[in-house]
Amino acid sequence: MKCTNKYKILILVVLSLLLLGGCKERTDVADAYDVYATSDSYALTQTDSQELPGLLATDLCVGGTENSTPADGINADYAQTAAVFSVDDQEITYAQNIYQKMYPASTTKILTAYIALKYGKLDDVLTVSDEAISSLMMGSSICGLKPGDQLTLDQALYGLMLCSGNDAANVIAEYISGSVDKFAELMNQEAQALGATQSHFVNPHGLPDDNHYTTAYDLYLIFNAAVQNDDFVKYISTKKYSTSYTDANGDAVDQVWFNTNGYLKGRYDAPENVTVVGGKTGTTDVAGNCLVLYSKSSSGKPYISIILKGNTKRELYTLMTELLTNYSN
Repeated sequence: MKCTNKYKILILVVLSLLLLGGCKERTDVADAYDVYATSDSYALTQTDSQELPGLLATDLCVGGTENSTPADGINADYAQTAAVFSVDDQEITYAQNIYQKMYPASTTKILTAYIALKYGKLDDVLTVSDEAISSLMMGSSICGLKPGDQLTLDQALYGLMLCSGNDAANVIAEYISGSVDKFAELMNQEAQALGATQSHFVNPHGLPDDNHYTTAYDLYLIFNAAVQNDDFVKYISTKKYSTSYTDANGDAVDQVWFNTNGYLKGRYDAPENVTVVGGKTGTTDVAGNCLVLYSKSSSGKPYISIILKGNTKRELYTLMTELLTNYSN
């Protein structure tokens, strides 16, 4: 079929547009794929020496956005957010506002410990700086460190996770990244890598800040990654820790740190069919009473349970016990 002059003009216009703009590299799309690069460049192919990248949700609990209908005896109004995750079954057995933006308080220290164990060495000696102590708010939760004290990362992690030392958090942050601000950048990178995309952290301890927030589901992702490390489980399950380190003058400093977890302290009783391994508490005025818990059923199945913004400490543990009784069997 012959082309008329009309069609010839149309073809010339299309060819001109393609030559002028159609084959240029796009610069207006952030992180766009380079169409001239190979699939190998983006780890989309597999060779003998390379495995396919893993899927993010592999071995994770996933679910919808709906809240669970509480079972009889569940005082859901005792907290803003609550959740139970059956780790092995990869199932969310209870969900109450688990994707809602919340303040994490000292449950932030879960991520701090996770990063410290990932990048640090437990035998390394840390020196407490003036800034690590002076930058803390009056009345802040501390484990009693002073400028010039020298202790190992292992000791600092006990102070961080047992008695929720904000001073230990700052010391660890400076050890890992050189400063609290740089460490916060690393926290956000690691959180994103774990899929905790609805979180943002500005400090390693959880003191209040409008830009420091998370969700119950993001905390599950972070905590689930942390409990894969035996040392992390050791810290959260220790009831009492006695240690000695040196001060600025080289003199010995003796410390005894107790776990803030009400179950491990014996202040609250867990259900008979549940073994509480450990977890992390957190409390501020804006965050309320918080608890992230690792437990096992009578058959040995692991569960992660989370409550954020509990009304009072007693109501926090009452609700947690109800959740463990009904949703971790």
